[in-house]
Amino acid sequence: MPDTTPEDRYEQFVALYTRNEPGLRSFVRSLVPSWTDADEVMQNAGLVLWRKFSDFVPEKDARTEFFRWACVVARFEVLAWRRDKARDRHVFDEELIGLLADDSIEEEEVLAAERKALEVCLEKLSEKQRKIIMAAYEPGARLNRVAETLGKSATAFYKMLNRTRKGLLECIRSVTQEGEAA
Repeated sequence: MPDTTPEDRYEQFVALYTRNEPGLRSFVRSLVPSWTDADEVMQNAGLVLWRKFSDFVPEKDARTEFFRWACVVARFEVLAWRRDKARDRHVFDEELIGLLADDSIEEEEVLAAERKALEVCLEKLSEKQRKIIMAAYEPGARLNRVAETLGKSATAFYKMLNRTRKGLLECIRSVTQEGEAA
């Protein structure tokens, strides 16, 4: 990119990498047998991505293009990891890694669209519905305790939660279909 300082490029890399790291980690994890292996590949991929970041020149959407580019780099790192581990019987062959990689990239794009749609749909909920959903999906939440906190019986809470979930699902489908048509 013309007229950018090394600090600007570093900040751009960190912003893009941080934003795409969860999807990239999921992509890598789908190609290797364990989380430990995924961590090893991610570390190597991160180093390669930084070393080669000067070659990355997005044409339109830097975030989407970075993710695809990072997946290509990560795929090669998985193949290098595989060569190093070739004697291990738990390692996929190169053809299967290629198929899984292609599927994983497509799946991550679908999931990203669904996450964006979920954000839009959560904003459309009433304050009460949003509280129900947020309380139900709070880490470590126990639905019977949440119901109690809201002054509802467990049965009434489950019914409210299910109605809200169904509404969210319909909204997500609608928003993603609109996005595909655009």
